[in-house]
Order: sequence, then C-alpha cells, then structure tokens
Amino acid sequence: MKTQSLSILGAQVWNGEGFTSRDVHIADGVVVDVPAEGAEELDGTGGWLLPGLIDAHFHAYATSMDGLENERGPLSYAAINGTRRLEKALKRGFTTVRDVAGGDIGLSRAIDASLFDSPRYLFTGPALSQTGGHGDPRAEHVDICFSHGHMCEVVDGVDALRVAVRNRLRTGAHAIKIMTSGGVFSLADPLRIPQYSPEEVRAVTEEAARRGSYVAAHAYSSEAVMHSIENGVRSIEHGNLIDSATAEAMAAKGAFLVPTLAAYDAMDRRGAEIGLNEISLAKNSEVLSKGQEAVQLALAAGVGVGFGSDLMGDLEDDQLRGVKLQAEAAGPAETIRSLTEVNAALIGDVRAGSLVSGSYGDALLLSENPLEVAAALSEPAARLAVVQGGRVIRS
Repeated sequence: MKTQSLSILGAQVWNGEGFTSRDVHIADGVVVDVPAEGAEELDGTGGWLLPGLIDAHFHAYATSMDGLENERGPLSYAAINGTRRLEKALKRGFTTVRDVAGGDIGLSRAIDASLFDSPRYLFTGPALSQTGGHGDPRAEHVDICFSHGHMCEVVDGVDALRVAVRNRLRTGAHAIKIMTSGGVFSLADPLRIPQYSPEEVRAVTEEAARRGSYVAAHAYSSEAVMHSIENGVRSIEHGNLIDSATAEAMAAKGAFLVPTLAAYDAMDRRGAEIGLNEISLAKNSEVLSKGQEAVQLALAAGVGVGFGSDLMGDLEDDQLRGVKLQAEAAGPAETIRSLTEVNAALIGDVRAGSLVSGSYGDALLLSENPLEVAAALSEPAARLAVVQGGRVIRS
C-alpha cells in the first residue's frame, strides 16, 4: 500500500471524547510528533478531523441479491466487482474494512501491491455453515449439490471444521466467520434457532485461538448469542434480537457486538425493487425494528459496540446510511468510537482507530462538527478529504 508524508494543519482533531485544535503530522504513512522534511500540507482550517473509519462487517464479493449467484458465479467477476466496492468504501472515509464471509489471499495481495485504491483489508475467507444453515444458499425444494462458494462453505463435524479453520489461517485469514443462527438472506433456516453443536463451535474457536486469532459469529437471537459466547466466540455479528441479560453476559465474556443496521433498512426500502425474494423480505421485517434497540441494550451493559454495514449487491451505496442509523441509536460520540477505537480493538490493531503518534496516517476531514451536526458523519458532501497512509485519496 502506497504511503506518503503529510501535515494536516489547523483542524479540530478527535481525541476519543471530543475535539482539540492541533496539527497532525504523518511521515511515511504513520502519525509522528514533528513534521517530516518535505511533507505535503493539507489545510484543515475550519474542519473536523477523525481517524479513518473502520467497517467491521464488509462483503467485497457480495455482487448480487441472489445467494447462489454470489457463491457460484465467476470468481473473476466477483473480484473485479469487489475492487469497485472497496474503492467506493475508501472514498466514503472507510480506510480499513474487515470482510467477514469472503475475500481471499489473491484480493489481499492485489491490495498490498497497490493495484487499486482500497481500505486496509482483513478477510475471513468463506464463512463456515452447517448443512441447511445460514451459509447454505439452497431453498428447500432445490435438489442440487452445494459444498462451497466464494462467501460460504458448508462444513459439518468437529474434525472437518478443524481442517477448514487451519486452511483459512494457512491462507492468510485474519479471523474465522461461523454461522450460529438462521439469517435473513438464507432460505431454509429459522432466524432464532442456534446452529452448529457446542462441540463444533468449540472446535472452531479453539483452533482459531491456538493461532492467535478469533471467531466472529453470525447470530441474531439471545439463544444463538449465548450458544456462541459460551463456546468461545469473540465477535457477535448483528445480534438484533438480544435481550438485556444476554447483553450483560456478552459484557462479562468480553465479547463485541457488530450491528449492521444499514442492511435491514436497505432491504426494507429497496429489496423488493431489486429482486430480493419474499422469504428474505419476511425475515427482514422481523429483525428490522430491533437493531437499534440491541445497540442500546449492549451499550447499557458495557459491551464494546462496533460498526458494520453488511450490504449485498447494489445496496452497497447505503454504507453511510448505516452510520446515520447507528448515530440515531447511540449518539454521535459513541458512534464515532464504534467506527474507530472499538473496531480497532475488535480487530486487534492498535495502529488503527486513533491519530496518536504511531498510528496509521488514516484520517477523515469533515466540514462540520459531527457532535453538533448529525449529518456531518453520514453525508458525502460533508467529507472534505480522505487520507490513507498520509496519501490524500479524496479532497
């Protein structure tokens, strides 16, 4: 990834709680205390500077609203389309993404080689699903074989799951994604019922922990979330249907919640017109109204609440609407923390999520104070500049 030296002058800079006036200096892509010799300058006067944003639930290969198309369509098309999705996310101010269900070492190498502009990219590879689970794209009446695709793989049994985890970590996966409840997008599984046996979930979490990694679980209901965290899962994706007792248990276990409010809102508003099936539309209505409540329950219990978008197909342009929805639920300051320091803690990278010395030189310059003007966080027009590694991506 290309880096540069840059000084951002005169801006109000996010300090984790509010804003203070200071200059930010970046040398060879990293924040430093004094300006680098020959550094370019960016005038931030009158602007409000945040660390680069992090989307912890991104899908580069989610090219379609059809599950089988996503899984078995040409990988070359999915990858090229994925580069466009990543470029657009970067221009919105997301300088790091975690791809949970998809991505691979080839896409990661292309990013590392600076073949296109992209956020820093962490991937899990295909998510693990039981037969008939959330990652199995077959409808009940469809009699075809499906074992794996670009975003999900059907793996049953402790031994097979251990091998699958080892192979993902062998090929560069940042973490492991597992499906532990039904989902909106899948066709043949109830939303609330936990998936995988306790022994299978533990096999995945133990194998990941042995390599210093962790597991993210797709889970909606309290039953599924408890099933996940009791067996070692660290990151709960979605969690719309949790109750306060489950939120308290998550906090006690040190588990994170990654809400994905944009996805349900987008499917509710736009799903029918772009061909989302009736089964998924009905499931979406069940979780739509609960997402913001789950964020509030988790924060009240002391859970680390991150941010994710989880947008499929043409819905990807609603990424910033997810920021708006989360700010409505949690307030702007808490949402900024979710987008920066909480997601940085989740992915385990102390260089992300802040603008202190030693951090990545990733930043988002806004035209208005997001603590006072709600739209500043979520409106494209409020973005004066996006900086990644000291390089101005958009201005």
